[in-house]
Amino acid sequence: INVMVRNSNHQILKILRENSRTPYLKIAEKLGISETAVRKRINRLQERGVIRKYTVEVDPKKLGFEVNALIGIDTKPENYISVIEKLKHMDEIVSLYASTGDHMLLAECWLKNSEELVKLVKKLNEIGGVTRVCPAILLEKIK
Repeated sequence: INVMVRNSNHQILKILRENSRTPYLKIAEKLGISETAVRKRINRLQERGVIRKYTVEVDPKKLGFEVNALIGIDTKPENYISVIEKLKHMDEIVSLYASTGDHMLLAECWLKNSEELVKLVKKLNEIGGVTRVCPAILLEKIK
């Protein structure tokens, strides 16, 4: 029975990731279980911290942000935390991730145009401890 519960939980999470406003009754109908069971499972997922928050997906272009960029940022190890603190307060950065691989940090940025991107890259390079800034313009969200 544990496998069935786990599978149902995964299915509930998939539905909520597609649309976090999906009514419990609709989820229950899709999964062939009761609305009460869905409610209890979602509550348990929230209590366990699996579901941390509900959010919306925004189309930045509809808000006038023509450039959506993912910027890789590297720092000197001793400046890593102070750089993060500065980046967290920059309005252009909508999401900031610590990462492994090519860059230490990845910043998703929404900008009005390419001139704003150039200004942001200069601004990032001027932060003490930043060693490399590598922007990539995102063309289209596929999934």
